[in-house]
Amino acid sequence: MSTKSPAKALKPSFELEDNHDGPVCGLDEVGRGPLAGPVVAACVIIPEPVRVMDFIPHIRDSKALGKKMLASLYAEITAHCRWSVVEISPQEIDKINIFQASLKAMRDALYQVEAPAAALVDGKHVPKDMPCSAQAVVKGDSKSVSIAAASIIAKVTRDKIMHNLHAEHPHYGWNTNVGYPSQQHRDAIDAHGITIHHRRTFAPVRNFLEHGATSPKARVTAA
Repeated sequence: MSTKSPAKALKPSFELEDNHDGPVCGLDEVGRGPLAGPVVAACVIIPEPVRVMDFIPHIRDSKALGKKMLASLYAEITAHCRWSVVEISPQEIDKINIFQASLKAMRDALYQVEAPAAALVDGKHVPKDMPCSAQAVVKGDSKSVSIAAASIIAKVTRDKIMHNLHAEHPHYGWNTNVGYPSQQHRDAIDAHGITIHHRRTFAPVRNFLEHGATSPKARVTAA
């Protein structure tokens, strides 16, 4: 049995937000690891009066929440907060790489809301050309309510995108793996090939394009 504390036990606060004067936004992205689909980023500003509302204490890192709670919090956040969401296509990911695409998505999401006084950015890096001061926060979705709220918006949005794409391409199991490199997804690529929604520069997809299999085995030559 693992001795680590469950992620759901981590409760983010407004401590980082309160270090700044004026509105502060949280920025987070979802979907860096999948073989298919966009990377999605969200920006959320939680107005001061909203902080006391009943749903706020339930906000956590989206990875620690079940589907029903995610859906409920998504509805509350989008109804009561200032927010935006941006997706970067697989084609652009292949062009500029996933790291740059993630930063671009977060920056673009910020530009879609009225510029706050400061931004809290999940991770180790701050996008360039930000319209306000910005702070990188490692594991920010477990520390900042605003970042955690952004993670919820980004995850729910991306999951919906992948579920819709599943209806068009049911072989890959995107309704459950949402594009991540599960064995089911890799096997489906080997059997059915790739789609326009696959990221061609990601190793298993690139392997398929170059060798005909997501995990090409060394050919055995008869003696």
